Amino acid sequence: MSILPLNLLDMKNKKEKITNTDQGIEPVKVRKVSSGPIRDKARTMNKMIAAVGKVLQKKGYTGLTAPNIAKTAGVDKKLVWTYFGGVDPLVEEYINQKDFFKSTAKPDIDYLLQDPDKLTQNHINHLLQNQFETLLTNRALQRIIHWEVGESNEILRKIADKREEIGEELFSKTIPYFEHSSVDIRARLALVISGIYYLTLHAKNNGSKFCGIDINTDEGKQRISDAIEELIFDAYDKVK
Repeated sequence: MSILPLNLLDMKNKKEKITNTDQGIEPVKVRKVSSGPIRDKARTMNKMIAAVGKVLQKKGYTGLTAPNIAKTAGVDKKLVWTYFGGVDPLVEEYINQKDFFKSTAKPDIDYLLQDPDKLTQNHINHLLQNQFETLLTNRALQRIIHWEVGESNEILRKIADKREEIGEELFSKTIPYFEHSSVDIRARLALVISGIYYLTLHAKNNGSKFCGIDINTDEGKQRISDAIEELIFDAYDKVK
């Protein structure tokens, strides 16, 4: 048993560790700390963003208040202003993360915009099929679109305007292809995309058929998917 005082024993141990390192012996590894101010803040912010979706699902649009969001996230409501500057910026961040064109489709869109020659009917069809599938399965996105259609809101208008900007970038690459044809590709895509919005919202909220087609079934879903492809390929075929 050592008879050295504790402070001298600590110094002795430290010296031995240094000596061992000099001799090539592997030093004792210190476990990496998984928490800290930056990580804790990021976790809290993510919890608050996720809480927006939970409140939206449970209480609807009118339930998106600082107390409701903070309570659901398990944090002090003051953090809504400390971390986001208020409820509206927090809700906007949640919507941005859920928006199809700014989240799910963003990698594909960024890739296509790099080279206009890549933007063929196959790519347009792929984007629309992906949107159809996403809206069918993403309950949070359904709620956002329903909110956007049914209520005038500054945040939602801002998101919609940004979505239009992204769409305009894509149009700038496709319009030249249809410039000297009778095909109004803008109108055709407007009908297809709005149809996707309405059919998915109707099917998931009402649960009934539309024009005799139930897209809650594999057969009904496939019929709409085939029609989307046909409308896009037909537009390109008319130009040829």
